[in-house]
Amino acid sequence: MEQKFILDLASAKRVAAAAGLEATKNNWEVAIAIVDDSGYLMYLQRDKVQLGSIDVAIEKAKAALMYRRPTKYWEDVIANGRQGYLTMPGLFAVEGGIPLIYQDVTVGAIGVSGVKSTDDGIIAQAGASVL
Repeated sequence: MEQKFILDLASAKRVAAAAGLEATKNNWEVAIAIVDDSGYLMYLQRDKVQLGSIDVAIEKAKAALMYRRPTKYWEDVIANGRQGYLTMPGLFAVEGGIPLIYQDVTVGAIGVSGVKSTDDGIIAQAGASVL
């Protein structure tokens, strides 16, 4: 048997708070979604964001978790002509999703949506950096 680290609610809230602070600092209204290592939503934070951004934030987080890399990676790959990747299940190839890593273990992911995807990525990175 192996032991594993898990993302607890307090840590998920800490990640969301750091991301929210970055968003507030820039007057960006966004949805921030935190998923656990199985891809299920643990925590959602939003304020005055368009409703469509809620599901987008969740899907960005899921994609970052399932493929264990930032969604920006896939956005760049596809922009460079590798269109075949668009058929991958669960892929959301827009910046703003980042895996949450603790001691080299992927424990969850954060997804952000509501402003330009590059700004979503800045917010997500601010959240991910607290782990």
